[in-house]
Parts: sequence; structure tokens; C-alpha cells
Amino acid sequence: MKMVKILVALLLATIVLVSGCTTSEPEEEEMDIVDTAVSAGSFTTLVQAVQAAGLEDTLRGEGPFTVFAPTDEAFAALPEGTLDALLADEEALAAVLTYHVVAGEVMAADVAGLESAETVQGESVTFDTMDGVKVNDANVVQADIETSNGVIHVIDKVLLPPSMMEEEAEEEMDIVDTAIDAGSFTTLVQAVQAAGLEETLRSEGPFTVFAPTDEAFAALPEGTLDALLADEEALAGVLTYHVVAGEYMAADVVTMDSAETVQGSEITFTVTDDGVMVNDATVVITDIEASNGVIHVIDAVLIP
Repeated sequence: MKMVKILVALLLATIVLVSGCTTSEPEEEEMDIVDTAVSAGSFTTLVQAVQAAGLEDTLRGEGPFTVFAPTDEAFAALPEGTLDALLADEEALAAVLTYHVVAGEVMAADVAGLESAETVQGESVTFDTMDGVKVNDANVVQADIETSNGVIHVIDKVLLPPSMMEEEAEEEMDIVDTAIDAGSFTTLVQAVQAAGLEETLRSEGPFTVFAPTDEAFAALPEGTLDALLADEEALAGVLTYHVVAGEYMAADVVTMDSAETVQGSEITFTVTDDGVMVNDATVVITDIEASNGVIHVIDAVLIP
């Protein structure tokens, strides 16, 4: 009996000793979407934008959310000034960011069975799984980063809502404003206004304009420009000889031998090893798109 008590005491002492030495480490708490993005280190701009748009608390909320997260490189690839403009416009910024968020947890395996999904912003993103996974025109470069309140898929481009892109298209400058904005067509714009053609070149079009630079006008024989500016009909004839009805990009022009101008006469196109010639002028810049056509820059004034 005494031996049994000793064994029981030893057994209890062993259990206490073992339990005292075995300390269970607390499980690491899973981070939410915002902290996961911060921790990754490659979403600095995204996090900055989320905070600037007042969306941080939302993306720390219960969710769940699916976030298509553009990298810092994706934001850096936006046209110059775009990010600064968004950061200065909280409403537009929030619209862009919420266009990257889908309510619910959509894993990569789920995306394969979807054609589109409505975003928190209200418009839909589309999915293409033919070659990898694309969200609109962005590639998913890393999928299924799980967080406590959803999942992150990393993409290589910033998504812009279709409605915002339509607004930008509507705000695109016409041929005249594009020429003014360029700063190298001061004489051409002056001539267009003097000939009473400004309203025409601001109209729906489309037009293809072969636009001589200021240097091209300066190279005209002395007195020629002044004479043209003093003769509205002759000036209009010269200027409309630089305009073709319709939109012809560089890829179209190189397949053409000639084109009828608005003035009525034809200009000829020649493709050489050095580039493209319009009559005896060289095309120096191509495909400057405007809301009502396209401008190709040439280095000489064309005379009918």
C-alpha cells in the first residue's frame, strides 16, 4: 500500500513537471487586408491611396473582401500626373480604389469559373483565363494572399472604371487644342484662325492633319507667309491641302500611294528607308491622337 502511494505521488509529480515544461505558444494572429499590404512592402502607393481616400477603416472591417491590388510599379506606370490628380480628388480616388474591390472572398479557383464580378464601386471587372488570369487588361501576378478579412490578388496594372475612361475620352482635346497645347504649331494655329477654319477643325470630323511645324513655316521663301495671311482664300487653300477627311493612322498611311485632301487635290505618300514622305515633306512625328482625328507632324509646308 505504501508502495502504491509512492508510485501515485511520482506519477503526479511527473505530470506537473511535464505540463510545466510544455508551454504552448499562442497562435500568430492573421493580419487584415491593410496590414497584409503594409507588411508586403510592395503596395506603398496603394496603402497611401487607401488612407487618402478614407477607405482604411472599411478595408480593416469584417468583410470579407477580394482586393485586386496593383503594385507600386503598376501605379508608377500610370500616365504622368494621373496619380497626383487622383490623390487630389478624394471622390475620384475612392472610385478607382473601390473598383479594385469585390465583396466576398473570391479565390483564384473561383475566378476560373467567372466571366465578371461587380465591384464595390458598382461597375464590373471582367476575367480572362485563356493565358494566365487577367482582370480587365491587368495580369494577376500573384494569387490567394489570404488575410483575416478576405483575400488579395496582386495585379500589374491599375484598373480604371469604364465610366471614368469614357469621361476622359470625352475630355480629349480636339485638333486645334492639341496643336495649341503642343506649343510647336503657333504659326499653323494662327493661320487656321486667320483662314476661318478653326470651327471646322474643332468639329466632329474625323480629320487627318499633316501639320507643319513653326520651323517649316519659317523656312518658306521670304514674304510667302505674309502674303498668305493677307489672302484668306489662298491661305484656306494651302491649309486644307494639309487635311484629309477621315482618320488615317501611320499604319494606314504607309499602305497608301495618295489621298485626296479637303482642298480637292491629292497628296502623295512615299515610304523610304528614312521614313515617310508626304509630297516632299518628311513625317517627323506620327499618330498624335485628338478627339476628332489625328495629327502627323511634317517638316515642310505643302503647296497645292
